[in-house]
Amino acid sequence: MSRLRVYARIARVLLVVALGLSMASVFGVFERLGIANSMVRRQRWSRFFMARLSNALPFRVTVRGELPRQPMLWVSNHVSWTDIALLGGLTPLSFLSKAEVRTWPVAGWLAAKAGSLFIRRGSGDSQLIRKQMTRHLEQQHPLLMFPEGTTTDGRSLRTFHGRLLSAAIDAEVALQPVAIRYLRDGKPDMLAPFIGDDDLLSHLMRLFSNDQGDVEIQILQPIACNGQERAALAFQAQQSVQLALFGEVLEAKRSAPRQAEAEAA
Repeated sequence: MSRLRVYARIARVLLVVALGLSMASVFGVFERLGIANSMVRRQRWSRFFMARLSNALPFRVTVRGELPRQPMLWVSNHVSWTDIALLGGLTPLSFLSKAEVRTWPVAGWLAAKAGSLFIRRGSGDSQLIRKQMTRHLEQQHPLLMFPEGTTTDGRSLRTFHGRLLSAAIDAEVALQPVAIRYLRDGKPDMLAPFIGDDDLLSHLMRLFSNDQGDVEIQILQPIACNGQERAALAFQAQQSVQLALFGEVLEAKRSAPRQAEAEAA
């Protein structure tokens, strides 16, 4: 792909980011003037921005399943920073993010103004963030978290940590599992994952130097939290996402021994 086209694609993303910065600046002015900024408005504007950022990314997106009509705690597997734009463009919601993001230039400020909640893993503040999440959900504001705690290359699924799922139990809302998968020529996309020592600029150059990839987003069956333990919820959510992402592969592995036995017989 020509350098001119690559730079044009990146310029489009930068224009969308500039739009996001202007929107965030408006919220900053509102705060200084003491004008109330409702979370509903923040989430609505955030969705507007995320949808445009998604359109600027080099992906063809397919969404399957029905978006929930009630506020829920969304839980998704995590492959890349692009997950946030792609999922955030579906419906108004907030994100639970690691505390380091808040210090990132531009992205951290945008996330804060959009109403994100931040957690510093291993710092002992899980009870505080649990209360914040519970209050957020009780006020009928959808929230999305990545219970793996980190990104993967998309070819496997890490354990879902259930500690913060207690917020859904406390707020008496359901879990909304989501599975996101990146494909290129029908195989797992190795360009999309944002892992290890990746930096944002290099990742953008890698994405935009190649043709469009495909993204499949599956909105799965909600999981009721009534009377359940957080560990059980985490297991159910993980199994739901696992089946959506790798069900065909798992079934093929199960059927292979049976097929070999049949042929031997």
